[in-house]
Amino acid sequence: MGSELNQECRSASTLVIGLDAGGTRTRAVLADAADGRPLGEGAAGPGNALTVPVPQLTEHLAEAVGRAVPEPDRGRVVVVAGGFAGATGAAEDEPGRRNALAALTAALRLLGIDAGPPVIGSDIEAAFASAPGTPADGLALVAGTGAVALRITGRRGVATVDGDGWLLGDDGSGFWIGRAAVRAALRMADGRGAPTVLAGAVGRELGVPEEVLPGGPSLAPAGGVVVRPLGEDAPYEAGDAADAPGAAGHALPPHDETPWSRPDREAYRRHLLPAVMAEPPIRLARLAPLVAEGARAAGDAVALAILDEAADRLTETVRALEPGPGERIVATGGLLGPDGPLTPRLETRLHALGLTLDWVPDGCRGAVALARLAHEGRT
Repeated sequence: MGSELNQECRSASTLVIGLDAGGTRTRAVLADAADGRPLGEGAAGPGNALTVPVPQLTEHLAEAVGRAVPEPDRGRVVVVAGGFAGATGAAEDEPGRRNALAALTAALRLLGIDAGPPVIGSDIEAAFASAPGTPADGLALVAGTGAVALRITGRRGVATVDGDGWLLGDDGSGFWIGRAAVRAALRMADGRGAPTVLAGAVGRELGVPEEVLPGGPSLAPAGGVVVRPLGEDAPYEAGDAADAPGAAGHALPPHDETPWSRPDREAYRRHLLPAVMAEPPIRLARLAPLVAEGARAAGDAVALAILDEAADRLTETVRALEPGPGERIVATGGLLGPDGPLTPRLETRLHALGLTLDWVPDGCRGAVALARLAHEGRT
């Protein structure tokens, strides 16, 4: 961060570092140990402790921490706490925890930071601790590229629901929504599914030639579907989705009315399938904004039904943890932020269970709070 923060940092007596090491990037925040005031920040590459090799993870951690902490102040750091994707603080011999501890210990050694044993936990535990008051007990729900819920007791995850990855789970996640969009597009093309703007939007995103995409004024809003990152638009407002065509108990529009020739449908499939198969499956998550936009801008029945089912899946994930009425649920992830496409749907479902959501952007604040708590425990 800027030189002003670095100068402020030099006046602090003791410092702590909080790390949020996720699947796409690693963030480090330097803070005052006394009041948690942020003094510096750095970022680097992915920090998943199970999927990123330890040498590369060490490099990313050293880069993020090195950018956050000016060299003259590294001797002031008293505790470092990290929340890592793929790790947990509940079991000492858990592979992700071992990898995270080895990589973070090595990174701190490279930087000349001697702050005692690092505090290692999961990124979800850190996100839960980011809620106001640094809660120790409750439920955490993550819905971004993947999806998982944890029961947290004493700031450690003690029960997990889903988070099983793209092949076996992550129900209601960005990946799940993106895959549903491709499935809907393919079903429309081969004659099993209803007309949807998702066929054109998915085709364009994956490079299908424009001349073989479905056409007709009933299939796209004026100007077409605009793709924006999740969370950029205003909260989705579509009235009562249960009354929309395609919701439970309502028939979808007949496929036969779609002005799309059989040769073009075949050409569409020939282009779409190889484009999907050429990338890692998890990349389907990038198609989730197309579904959100199709529902918001076009009122597309298929897109609305996908989002409704995603919210149903996440509700079932939470229910599996047997929450008590009024129990705290801390949520994070792009699908559940203030502008997330699933936020109003999920809030409605959870409200019926006597539950409410507290949203946090990430685990950095929580990691700093955990570092400060560890410092208090060591002094």
